[in-house]
Amino acid sequence: MRGVITLTIEERRARRQARRELQREQNVGRAQRMHEARLAYEQEHGRAAPAPPPKPGVHVGCSGWFYWHWRDCFYPAGTPTSAWFQHYTKAFRTVELNAPFYAWPTVGTVNTWIKQAGRRRFIYTVKVSELITHVKRFRGTRELVRDFGLIADLLGARMGCFLFQLPPSFHYTPARLKSILGQLDPARRNVVEFRHRSWWQPKVYDAFQEAGAIFCSCSGPRLPDELVRTAEDVYVRFHGTKRWYRHDYTKAELAVWAERIKASGAKRVWAYFNNDRDGYAIKNARELVRQLRA
Repeated sequence: MRGVITLTIEERRARRQARRELQREQNVGRAQRMHEARLAYEQEHGRAAPAPPPKPGVHVGCSGWFYWHWRDCFYPAGTPTSAWFQHYTKAFRTVELNAPFYAWPTVGTVNTWIKQAGRRRFIYTVKVSELITHVKRFRGTRELVRDFGLIADLLGARMGCFLFQLPPSFHYTPARLKSILGQLDPARRNVVEFRHRSWWQPKVYDAFQEAGAIFCSCSGPRLPDELVRTAEDVYVRFHGTKRWYRHDYTKAELAVWAERIKASGAKRVWAYFNNDRDGYAIKNARELVRQLRA
């Protein structure tokens, strides 16, 4: 077919890498603008007090809602993309936003989230920018963490948790543990997800409990398969068991997690499915909700 350009795998990777580098450059400017917005907000409203937590309950959803491969799979054929979010909210009352990890949100972006939720009782959990977790790796990021926290003030009752995801190369050291917990804003509901198994140890759990931070439990390849509770809330991310993002959890596999969650005694449960391939996240999240309500 004329006009169709076929790219090699190497060319696609190069383009993707170029986009990522541009995003990272833009994040610095976006962070500065949010810093200025936070100062203006605090001057008008004062420093934020700890936000009241949502009512005790279960919050289950997906890690992201805008996936092209969910078209005709979850989103009905012919449904315009502008109506996808509304369709998602018919199935779930919460979503874990992944996009802020790649592109630091603007105040305008947050206002769009508020507008699209409308009058629905809907809660956003926000994945924190990689500028903090992957680029700077929590080195001197206290001010950036506070700036990103403005999102919670703007969302108000629609705010769930802040998810800080660290890279697999980020292994445990006492100094890193102290640095992370020392820079989190206690006025927020903070969740930290590690991808290196060295963090699964009692010293870390005790420190998280003392700081009031939530240790993220993971269902992921080569990570400890257990539920960890360090606060009133528990937080679980489902990535897959042997392969990332493409595992279809069986009812029996989810039943194990449902029993762990029920036995934890947590006041609030946050569980998000990141296995978006073939719409498994939708299917599995619905099943976990069913089992937790049983």
